[in-house]
Amino acid sequence: MKTLHKMGTMLLGMLIGSCVLSLSSFAQTTPQLTDPEIASVALTANKIDVDYALLAQKKSTNAEILRFAKTMQDDHNAVIAAATKLATKLGVTPKTNSMTQSLLDGAKTETKTLNSKTGKAFDKAYIDNEVAYHEAVVNAVEKVLIPQTQNAELKALLVQVMPTLKTHLEHAKMVQAAFK
Repeated sequence: MKTLHKMGTMLLGMLIGSCVLSLSSFAQTTPQLTDPEIASVALTANKIDVDYALLAQKKSTNAEILRFAKTMQDDHNAVIAAATKLATKLGVTPKTNSMTQSLLDGAKTETKTLNSKTGKAFDKAYIDNEVAYHEAVVNAVEKVLIPQTQNAELKALLVQVMPTLKTHLEHAKMVQAAFK
């Protein structure tokens, strides 16, 4: 089971982490993103976590998982709304790119894995994924998206979201501890 968790964590790390400087094996392949591409990555990452939350709300009966999933749904939908409003204001159309596609491909694989599980196995897989996903997203936002963002308002939004992402990660780790 530990090996499976490590593989899942590695896969998520590779999907998002391929664009993150701190993952040494990918350090030289960090893409250079434009603001429309950064907007696409940010919106996609948030939408993916909303989708994971909706799946958890559908499949889990664990009160802690359900509370966590509801928080993820609400918070990430709020970020999507703020980012969409800002993009509209700035006249920026999010542009799909390799990082966005990597996120979508990873989500498709992870959703398939999560759908194959039930009960406590689902709950553990969901929260393990949330920890790994938030670790990767925090890293990507800090090391790739914020540094590369040119528009001050978009950069400010990403900076503003960081404490929430870090809180999500800590919350996920606390929930995860109950499944060890």
